[in-house]
Amino acid sequence: MFLSVRAMRKLLSVITLLVTLISLDASAFTRYVTANLNMRYGPGTRHAVVTVIPKGVAVEIDEDCDCKWVPVAYNGKIGYIATRYLSSLPQSKTARGYFHGSPRYYTNTYGVRVQSPTYYDTKPAGATALCNDGTYSFSQSRRGTCSHHGGVARWY
Repeated sequence: MFLSVRAMRKLLSVITLLVTLISLDASAFTRYVTANLNMRYGPGTRHAVVTVIPKGVAVEIDEDCDCKWVPVAYNGKIGYIATRYLSSLPQSKTARGYFHGSPRYYTNTYGVRVQSPTYYDTKPAGATALCNDGTYSFSQSRRGTCSHHGGVARWY
């Protein structure tokens, strides 16, 4: 059985990442994600997305370096993240713009009143998607969901 070049590259990336993570020592550094961040199979945007790490989540990195990408483990998955979206300081809830006050609403194309995308600490009841800017959408259809919020990071 032969692997395609693409499959071989992906396999090599995964093996390299596993070797890197296995060699991590106990002197890991805690960093905080400053935006909803794509975790990728390899170091670079040409690699597919494994999952999205939500803004504010603490991750452990092996070394505090000037590198562009670092390997991490998150939610039982392993991959690479861009270091420019990491901070040594926790993201405060007010700095992250979490919702305070009354939500806004709009009328969708079906004439139904729907809550506008809103920031919350955790997934609120009725949310149908998490937008890339960290807001939760309550859209009743997929078309246009999170269109003014950087697109959809995750569907519910």
